Amino acid sequence: MPNRLADAASPYLLQHKDNPVDWWPWGPEALEAARASGRPILLSIGYAACHWCHVMAHESFEDEATAAVMNELFVNIKVDREERPDIDQIYMSALQQLGAQGGWPLTMFLSPDGTPFWGGTYFPKEARYGQPAFTDVLRTMSGAYASSDPRIASNREAIMARISAKARPAGKVTVGLNELDDVASRILGIMDPEHGGLKGAPKFPNTPFLELLWRGYERTGRERLRDAALHALHAMSEGGIYDHIGGGYSRYSVDDHWLVPHFEKMLYDNAQLLELLALAFSETHDPLFRARAEETVGWLLREMVTPEGAFAASLDADSEGHEGRYYVWTLKDLLAALGSEDAEFFARHYDITPFGNWEGVSIPNRLKAPETFGADDVRLAVLRDKLLAVRQKRVPPGRDDKVLADWNGLMIAALADASLRLDRPEWLEPAIRAFRFITESMTRGANGERLGHSYRDGRLIFPGLSSDYAAMARAALALHQATGETAYIDRATTWMRALGAHHGNENGGYYLTADDAEGLILRPDATADDAVTNPNALAARNLVRLAALTGDDAWRVRADRLFDGLLPLAAPTLYSHAGLLNALDTRLRAAEIVIVGADSDATRKLADAAFKLPHLDATVLRVEDGETLPAGHPARAKALATNGPAAFVCAGAVCSLPVTDTNRLLETLGNLAGRKAAS
Repeated sequence: MPNRLADAASPYLLQHKDNPVDWWPWGPEALEAARASGRPILLSIGYAACHWCHVMAHESFEDEATAAVMNELFVNIKVDREERPDIDQIYMSALQQLGAQGGWPLTMFLSPDGTPFWGGTYFPKEARYGQPAFTDVLRTMSGAYASSDPRIASNREAIMARISAKARPAGKVTVGLNELDDVASRILGIMDPEHGGLKGAPKFPNTPFLELLWRGYERTGRERLRDAALHALHAMSEGGIYDHIGGGYSRYSVDDHWLVPHFEKMLYDNAQLLELLALAFSETHDPLFRARAEETVGWLLREMVTPEGAFAASLDADSEGHEGRYYVWTLKDLLAALGSEDAEFFARHYDITPFGNWEGVSIPNRLKAPETFGADDVRLAVLRDKLLAVRQKRVPPGRDDKVLADWNGLMIAALADASLRLDRPEWLEPAIRAFRFITESMTRGANGERLGHSYRDGRLIFPGLSSDYAAMARAALALHQATGETAYIDRATTWMRALGAHHGNENGGYYLTADDAEGLILRPDATADDAVTNPNALAARNLVRLAALTGDDAWRVRADRLFDGLLPLAAPTLYSHAGLLNALDTRLRAAEIVIVGADSDATRKLADAAFKLPHLDATVLRVEDGETLPAGHPARAKALATNGPAAFVCAGAVCSLPVTDTNRLLETLGNLAGRKAAS
């Protein structure tokens, strides 16, 4: 008999609809049931691609005896963290205030009013490795609540005081270019010089850190900063965290050298990595970065496009009940698929060994592969295609096909950016198609100014979050850069105004939830990065770019207000605010490249060269003549005095002399927007 989750749209909730647990979806009805019964709430938060969520489900939530204890003692609520990141953010913060390390599944115990009093992550069905059995935890927490254990009230008050507190710094905090350089140097000190990425295990891509290093290189010319970012990208692109057969990156590596992934693939990881791969190629012209970008887009278009034309959220780590089964190989598999000669050749290049490199099977990787040349590369490409065809006959991992506006925004922007850097204009079509679906089917209001967050099976979760507005406005601006169409600027402007109207925080930043959203125990307004860059940071970059594209300095003033309010909050933990620091770098060094002249071969060549510059957040502004520029634009006077097509590179209030040679754009940009004195 299905439980209340049978009517959910979320694939993760639907995975639990046949559990014997009497699950409720989050909502006022569930909280009222807890109040009416006097029972505490057990809140379980996870997501469809989460391996340990599946483990706990199989062990406990599908077990009749465990479910009976849960149903007797608690009102049980199940939440998809991707569908409701606001709820996840509140209760993950609460767990961390208890001194526990966060993770999923998140298991929290709440009073009927929703205030947390204890929690953890995965609990085994039977006690092992120092962890108590889940049913023992259930009985202990229920007993403590029923007996009005004073520790419950104490925990509740302490947690709420901490997560509700608004930091009020005593004095102004200054974070400028020197401080950004210092943070970049400190991050360089914790990078792994052998394997790339941050030292230790597990290893996550940590794209905001790699971007912060790159920006440090742009400012200072210190090649070690750039090389550390490139080393990390190169290592993960050759490691097992990358799917060498089908393309795309897994969420993280469990070891310190990128070999063994946690096999789920997330849309947001691949979006953020795609942008960095394209940037790395524009700097180095290393064919590895182009290949990984193209293969990742190939995976995206083959496996992640929904029937509506948008992008699905994730692929599961498990298939047939085993983590990674879809992705691993044995020598026997290769022999059957390729024959002995090709199997031996492929195995030598991709570390497929008789005894395997992980639990008796092999994860394809090129961490120690022999050097290849043109003919070898062609042969390996043909063999990869053959193995992909074989793999597609296996039972695939589950796909979470809900459409998240924020994650789609990240991928749309990445496709638009990469299409320009890598000369792949055909990538714009799927980006525009996904953008169109979201604007037509995931918005409300007379002008589509209000975004929803998640769409599946004809149902929209509304209202959206600040992350949706920030990411989709960024996508609109990226599409404007790629197409030149002003309608995308209008759309970005509409969404950024709606973000301010419904999410604006008195500290200058933005709340995650809207002012007309369902009430929670508090309104989340975190400023630190999570698995993706914090929405405040994305919004700040949008504000700076809108000021450049529209000539309206009010957008820049709004960005300054955001930094004035949030930097004092970020100062004690700058490492966890890499996204905000990257946005500040954009504010301080934002480069504009103004292409002046009627549409012609010369202006197109200048624009094409500008888009390929290995520089983050440079805005390209195309105008027919100087009169088109705003009255106060620093390039206006020079543009009016120039005859013929030319580019002007601007940073702050200073613009270069006219540039007509595409080869001089990078040198001019470096002189104005960075210090580029090698050290």
